[in-house]
Amino acid sequence: MSTSRGTWFMRDRPVAIWLFVAFLVALVHPFFASSRWLMVHLVVLGVVTHSAMVWSVHFTDALLKTKAGFEERRWQTARLSIFQVGIVLVFIGVPTNIWALTLAGATLISVAIVWHAIALGRRLRAALPGRFRITVRYYIIAALLLPVGATFGVLLARGVGDPWHGRLLVAHSMVNLLGWVGLTVLGTLVTLWPTMLRTRMAPNAESASKQALPILGLGLVLLVVGPLVDLALVAAAGIVAYLVGTLWVYRPIVTAARNRPPASFPALSAGAGLLWLPVGLGLMAWSLLERGSWADLSGNYGILTTIFVVGFALQIVLGALSYLLPVAIGGGPHVLRLGIREMERWATARVVVANGALALALLPVPSLVRAVLSVLTLLALALSIPILGRGVYAAVKGGRAAAERPPAPDGTPPQRVAPLATSWSRAELITGAAVIAVGATIGVGLDPTAAGLNMTSGRRERQSGSAVTPTGRTTTVEVTAKDMRFHPPEVSVPPGDKLVIELKNTDSTNVHDIVLANGASSGRLSPGQSATVEVDVVDGDIDGWCSVVGHRQMGMVFAVRMSGAAMSGAEDTSGPAGTSTEIDFMKKWGADFKGIDPVLPPLTQERVRHVTLTVEDVKTEVAPGVIQTRWTYNGGSVAPVLRGRVGDTFVVTLVNNGNMAHSVDFHASEISPDVPMRDIAPGESLEYTFTAKRSGIWMYHCKTMPMTAHIAAGMAGAVIIEPPDLPKVDRSYVITQSELYLSEQGGPVNAAKAAAGQADAVMFNGLVNQYVDQPLTAKVGERVRVWVLDIGPNRPLSFHIVGSQFDTVYKEGTYLLKDGRGPLDPPDYHSAGSQALGLLPAQGGFVETTFPEAGHYTMLNHIAGDAEIGASGIFAVTK
Repeated sequence: MSTSRGTWFMRDRPVAIWLFVAFLVALVHPFFASSRWLMVHLVVLGVVTHSAMVWSVHFTDALLKTKAGFEERRWQTARLSIFQVGIVLVFIGVPTNIWALTLAGATLISVAIVWHAIALGRRLRAALPGRFRITVRYYIIAALLLPVGATFGVLLARGVGDPWHGRLLVAHSMVNLLGWVGLTVLGTLVTLWPTMLRTRMAPNAESASKQALPILGLGLVLLVVGPLVDLALVAAAGIVAYLVGTLWVYRPIVTAARNRPPASFPALSAGAGLLWLPVGLGLMAWSLLERGSWADLSGNYGILTTIFVVGFALQIVLGALSYLLPVAIGGGPHVLRLGIREMERWATARVVVANGALALALLPVPSLVRAVLSVLTLLALALSIPILGRGVYAAVKGGRAAAERPPAPDGTPPQRVAPLATSWSRAELITGAAVIAVGATIGVGLDPTAAGLNMTSGRRERQSGSAVTPTGRTTTVEVTAKDMRFHPPEVSVPPGDKLVIELKNTDSTNVHDIVLANGASSGRLSPGQSATVEVDVVDGDIDGWCSVVGHRQMGMVFAVRMSGAAMSGAEDTSGPAGTSTEIDFMKKWGADFKGIDPVLPPLTQERVRHVTLTVEDVKTEVAPGVIQTRWTYNGGSVAPVLRGRVGDTFVVTLVNNGNMAHSVDFHASEISPDVPMRDIAPGESLEYTFTAKRSGIWMYHCKTMPMTAHIAAGMAGAVIIEPPDLPKVDRSYVITQSELYLSEQGGPVNAAKAAAGQADAVMFNGLVNQYVDQPLTAKVGERVRVWVLDIGPNRPLSFHIVGSQFDTVYKEGTYLLKDGRGPLDPPDYHSAGSQALGLLPAQGGFVETTFPEAGHYTMLNHIAGDAEIGASGIFAVTK
């Protein structure tokens, strides 16, 4: 294959381009919706599929000894061009919810892939009998499966509710990943793997491929049928069958690896990918049987997707390309080694970091540790982009130099390049392990409590300090944490014994810990994790509790009682965490302050609305000079305002990047709360689909207990479903009222205050008095509509604008007053008015007014005490 062919644009470069784009999206993925979908499909379609289309033709021609010129290159270029146009349309259509673009893109992709299958079939029919024709059959079957998966994908993009969304997601992903990608990889590596290892092919390689293909095909059929007929057991049987077929293909692959263990980057990377495939298959089978529904499975699909896309597919492609690109460039052994030598840079370290960090990130580690490990995996894989480029450049440059170099007069051969690696680099292995250890340590340092480190002073606070004689004995107790309780809640220990608590978090979603008054602590435990807490000699009663915010207030307390002491229940002395920060309500916001935009978001035309809500803990200035750690959806002090029409479908992806369990409850939905409103642990996600059937301004919020704390911490917002034929107005605003419960400066919500309703401030749109310093604007004579929602969690709202009267009042789905006319007023009467809209927590509506003259009109909660502690703002009206 000539150098010109090696630089053929449509064959090589799109892979590098899409890899680079995927890397950029990974860097900014928390900041825009559909980013996770886009990352997955950039890799699967942009990188893996394009590579498979190119190199399956290459291997087919090599295996079948296809005559040169059998198919002109321009036809392959046309196929690849159609495919690239198709994936661009899909990459635009899905994130923007333009279904027509998605459909057009999927159609072009299917056309290109079917044409690709036909081209491979023509080569197979024209070839003479020979070995490994079975590999080409793998390619053809794989190609014919991709349009099936694309059809499921188009239906998903159209917007379907549960349970069909979960069922189609499983069918779509498994057909594409295991059918198209999996069969292509398994068909290729039987012959490519021993070539990369530079060893003989196992004698049973061809027969193993032939025997495995029917088993793999059966597994794929069951994987499609199972979700469509709603039988998880059938789909699980399909996974098991596919796993059996995979392991059968692995037999000659393992034999080759035994003959010559992998040492080069291509072999190490491809070998790591091969190891991840059965891991993903086993976890998928378990998930299908363990999850209660397809929706539940699809809501926790992130780990499976990561294993199949990053662990398996991406590493196989990077390994294969690192080997094939120098070979494709040609130029002889000297040039080949020049290219491969560049591509071998930090080979062992890259593979160790990528796979070690990925494996640890998939475990139930604290979220910040997982974030650091994910970045390490990303960087280790992303290094392949410039290294591949250096390798190609070195090979091309070496080939040109060799062509231009005159032969030596004495016939001396050109200087040899250093031989390729034949064993792992021990230094790089140690370096890779050290990088992972340092990364995990950084994650622990960012959140030591969640990582299980006791950061208390360690001083002992005994409630009865009588001296006792140590007995030398140890009392060991087993305690479980579940459903906001410790089981048992109290233990009795003989005086003088040491105490060891074996704590296990058996909750399915919530993070818990145990902290004792003497300073002993388990550290934060994710679901399923355990810890041993060693307590010194027990010489008195010791109270304990879960330190996760709000859990103590929910009754998650524990007591160590010295034998013979009074068995009173553990006293909950919870109160403000430190001294509460004082708010100066007369202090103004700084000149650089940028508050929450109160303008109603525009109503777009799509009928299926995709929304991503990412849970994050964010330190926020909630009043001038006052900082609180807010628990947020998408980083704001209140959740974003969503807007739609009656009949619109909302597809909401909740991603928990916080440090405890969270959830979401949409009042605008009519749906069983069991699955979509469930708590999800840190690092997990779920999909919540509903169709808006009734108009109004609806609250949505985290319903994880204690709900008062989660709502008060910022996890609540408004969904506006407009009434039919709602008249246009000149300006529309949204005002939500919520309460502020402070602990120490920069600390989280004070759950005890929230439970007692002892608010430090009341806020409009999540910040104290923000619209006093940054007023809302209007002009004289303009019609202004203000949507109002009382988020609470505890206080009512009497919304009033000083100097103005409302001629239209809409509350909880009905008009109390419309254009100055009440429901019982005669048709020609338009002189009625309203002074306030009264709302209880979780109620909402809107008011309309026209300002008569220029000036400053104060809007406030007419429960005057709440207006004086932050629930006020100004309309600045000009001529």
